[in-house]
Amino acid sequence: MKDLFEGKTVLITGGTGSFGNAFLQYLRPFGCREVRVFSRDELKQEHMRISLADPSLRFYIGDVRDRASVDAAMLGVDYVFHAAALKQVPSCEFFPMQAVQTNISGSHNVIESAIVHRVKRVVCLSTDKAVYPINAMGMTKALMEKVTQAAARANFSGDTVLSSVRYGNVMCSRGSVIPLFIKQIREDKPITVTVPEMTRFLLALSEAIALVAFAFKHGKQGDLFVRKAPACTVADLTTALQNMFGATAPVKVIGMRHGEKLYETLATREELARAQDMGDYYRVPMDDRDLNYGKYFTEGDTREPEIDDYTSHNTERLDVAGVERLLRSLPEVQAELVAAGRV
Repeated sequence: MKDLFEGKTVLITGGTGSFGNAFLQYLRPFGCREVRVFSRDELKQEHMRISLADPSLRFYIGDVRDRASVDAAMLGVDYVFHAAALKQVPSCEFFPMQAVQTNISGSHNVIESAIVHRVKRVVCLSTDKAVYPINAMGMTKALMEKVTQAAARANFSGDTVLSSVRYGNVMCSRGSVIPLFIKQIREDKPITVTVPEMTRFLLALSEAIALVAFAFKHGKQGDLFVRKAPACTVADLTTALQNMFGATAPVKVIGMRHGEKLYETLATREELARAQDMGDYYRVPMDDRDLNYGKYFTEGDTREPEIDDYTSHNTERLDVAGVERLLRSLPEVQAELVAAGRV
């Protein structure tokens, strides 16, 4: 990767978030000429500026909704990693138009600006909630994927290669359930579980970074990449944490929250029918049909995929011991165990 990044200028939208911070650390050994952190959060930018003290970093206050601020940050950029989004399901449910403006219109601004400025590669970050979406966050991220692919189709032979990645919940990222459960355990409060049988993919932040790097290196115009990942039930996750921290607090089942699913889907069977299995990843090429409406209305496709969706219900299922091993590999959990005197 050093050969690809050395001497290049990289822009990370939403660069002060969990992904942005981790991706900055990933890029630092590769000798980028400049890495631009673009976000609305001036306080987080200041903390990053002080803690990293890296002269190759440049900080841009701006909003993806504001095309002028995007254009100002895009000038002279070689590669873009688009992570800016509204990601909290409840917030997007209460304020869906805010999600539309950031996740759809904002993404369109980033993509169009990148094309105008002849950026070489753009990787857009999506979520499993974009598949069969039932909440506003998932719906807007699904449309972000469509906006990306439409631009890729229109710019098929252009200078800018547009690709996307789709992954599930990142363990220990901001707002995820593992830090909440650990906090409740350490404070000896009831552990609030939604539905014990609910399953979720388990992805470390380092694996999300690896997925984005893989898409950057291997992506062709309009490609979507999915990282294969194990899953577990919420009940097994809770038990694993109780075992690790010696918890005695009870589990309180609060029921499924609005906008949640019993399980998540990373790829549909229709996508998998044309996907390339690349080992740890699926590469899903974009739907390259042209605007011949007959292909959508009258011609159709008689082939039925003979495979299932790729979901957290049918992927590799970890038992309690497997979840414990995975959790113990996470630096954030290791730090909590040390603080709790459990190491």
